[in-house]
Amino acid sequence: MKFPLYFSRKIAFSKDNKNNLSRVIIVIGRLSVAIGIIVSLITISTGYGSKKAIKERLADFNGHLNVKSTRSNSSYNTSILDNNGLNTTKITEIPSVAGVQKYATVTGIMRTEKDFAGIIFKGVGKDFDSLRFKKFLLEGTAPKVTEKGYYNGVTISQKLAADLHLKLHDSIVTIFSKADQQPIYRNFEVVGIYKTDIKMIDDQMVLGGINHVRKIQDMKPDEIGGLDIFFKNVNDIDKPHPDIEKFIGYKNFIETATEKYPQITDWISIFDVNIALIIVIMLIVVIINIIMVLLILIIERTNSIGLLKTLGATNSQIRATFINYTLIIMVPGLVLGNAIGLTLLLIQRFFGIIKLNPANYYVSTVPVDLDPLAIISISVGILIISGLALIIPSYLISKISPVKAIKYN
Repeated sequence: MKFPLYFSRKIAFSKDNKNNLSRVIIVIGRLSVAIGIIVSLITISTGYGSKKAIKERLADFNGHLNVKSTRSNSSYNTSILDNNGLNTTKITEIPSVAGVQKYATVTGIMRTEKDFAGIIFKGVGKDFDSLRFKKFLLEGTAPKVTEKGYYNGVTISQKLAADLHLKLHDSIVTIFSKADQQPIYRNFEVVGIYKTDIKMIDDQMVLGGINHVRKIQDMKPDEIGGLDIFFKNVNDIDKPHPDIEKFIGYKNFIETATEKYPQITDWISIFDVNIALIIVIMLIVVIINIIMVLLILIIERTNSIGLLKTLGATNSQIRATFINYTLIIMVPGLVLGNAIGLTLLLIQRFFGIIKLNPANYYVSTVPVDLDPLAIISISVGILIISGLALIIPSYLISKISPVKAIKYN
């Protein structure tokens, strides 16, 4: 074993540290490291957890990617998807793709005797992924569309149900308007109630049978308004997709879930800035405390430094000894910080104790993403950066004269 590491371990575990200033200094250093670890773990796990949860909610409801016609405009009434070059079979065979479902949308008004609400009616087909949608259901079922005839069940949001005072199996009249034509009336039965916590979805989206939209939009039986494409990994949303683009047709284009709701995407991007800022601040606090610990330990052990120099130890060996000594002091703080931080995060993950207002945060509880790589990186990163930061203040040792140090009290 090398001398600096051996000697640093000897003084770190020496009984002399229990009855002098070192004990107080060591406790302060360990507490600062533990607090830094706790705050960093919570910041990263909840920050990236929120980003991931919001992305997943957007994507699992509307698809990770949407294939639309280039004739689409800002209206919520979808244009007919061009079939020239469109090959859904080839898209589903791409390894990263989990599923594809067709849809068409049209705007309308749901009306009761006392209330009304503007809606976007999203017509889905028999390929609708009801298992993926199940996480949003509060009551009832998702649309069970066979595409034979007209399916009269609709699944509405909890917000619409509350605004219109509707419950399961209630009937609701919906009005669809067409240019230069009489309004079209449809009577639907509420078969399900969902909640995504995404305001733009919950305020207006209604799921039903695609044939209603085809009839209202004068579409042919095989025509659709778009495709929802789902990936196996939600992080694939923002990657380039040339393998999909070659199968979507010449007059269609791809829109990602994050592009569809740019205001939410901009809000999510703030997380990266906040996470980086908090981590930097906590790192600075930890480094300052650890440097103070090192300097006080050097001053306290001036006699030992002088004795080591007298016995032939070089300045670099003594510096390495004290840096190792300080890093060893940090280890219990790292363990304590990880234990407390992970315990708090696990409690939140499984019990959802801390609630949020979904109108502001798009989720109802603080989400937690426990990434093992991130957890390990925090501890290792703090150790490495602290070790590097200790190099400069450790040069104080080279200024200590052996003769004066031995006489120092």
